[in-house]
Amino acid sequence: MALPGSGLIRFRRGAAGPGAQPFADVFATLPTAVLVLDPDGLIAEANIAAEALLNLSRPALVGRPVEELIGHPLTSMPVDQPFAAYDLEVALPGRRKAQVDLMAAPLPERPGWRAITIHGRTPQALAGRRTEREAGTLTAVGAAAMLAHEIKNPLSGIRGAAQLLESGADEGGRALTALIRNEVDRITALIDRMEGFTDTRPLERGPQNIHAILGHVRDVARQGFAAGCTVREIYDPSLPEVYGHRDSLVQIFMNLVKNAVEAMEREGIMNGTITLTTAYRHGISMGSSKSARTRINLPIEVCVIDEGPGAPQAIGAHLFDPFISSKRSGGGLGLTLVDKLVGDHDGVIEYRREGDPERTVFRLLLPRVKD
Repeated sequence: MALPGSGLIRFRRGAAGPGAQPFADVFATLPTAVLVLDPDGLIAEANIAAEALLNLSRPALVGRPVEELIGHPLTSMPVDQPFAAYDLEVALPGRRKAQVDLMAAPLPERPGWRAITIHGRTPQALAGRRTEREAGTLTAVGAAAMLAHEIKNPLSGIRGAAQLLESGADEGGRALTALIRNEVDRITALIDRMEGFTDTRPLERGPQNIHAILGHVRDVARQGFAAGCTVREIYDPSLPEVYGHRDSLVQIFMNLVKNAVEAMEREGIMNGTITLTTAYRHGISMGSSKSARTRINLPIEVCVIDEGPGAPQAIGAHLFDPFISSKRSGGGLGLTLVDKLVGDHDGVIEYRREGDPERTVFRLLLPRVKD
């Protein structure tokens, strides 16, 4: 990897000793996205983190105007002075938006040249989301265990008593006992869903083909709740296998696709489009909840995207908390259970509104099978 002209050889001043790593290799593997601009504002170099942020390969980036790729008027800024912009919203390729910290500095030995660093805020936000998830999961587990123990057993007795009364009741009485049975069944179903939180045993994970899992979810959805929808698939065919539990992954994506269908139907979008995407993201890792010294790489990204309006602003930040729902008839546990299952995979899930026009995006980051 080298800049046009004399290349990066000028910057190898720190290489001392036989084991020193060439600067070009260090530049390529920096965790922060770095772009090098020529005097015309064209990209001359990009490291791996910049490729991941912009979702374009280095050959596709080199020679293109930087403003075209991040939607920020860098060419209007003085080229001989450093500057910084914090909490800046930039427009990335693919109609994506991101909050970033952007810094530019001139290259002293190359008049007119600049190095641009883009500090994406997604990893930090996801780390915060993970902490919130763990706290929310503990709350949900405690609530589920208590309710399952204290409520479910008496419910079976109430239902049995209603059935006995129904056998000797007149028509009006049978209507009342049927109402009792239906309400007991509804509450029992809610408790059954909550019991999913009480199982804290580690999942038996192994290599899983995420595209096969998504294909299974697509086929099941098309035969049932998503029969009228179009399902688009934009996959990275070279994606490695996920380190996961198949049935849990199926449940995760089945819930997300069903949630997408229901969100569109509430807005009268009966034949909407759901988009499933996969991609490989370099450099994303999170601290393990089991060990402060361990970091888990989460390079496999899966997105479920729909055309619905998204969650109301008041609950968007709490969408994965227990009993939070935008559905009138919802129990507010579907996304919380998804969040728990993603956490059981040491992964992270986030909710965003992205694109132009905006779409609802549920983005998952999952671990790959180790080589």
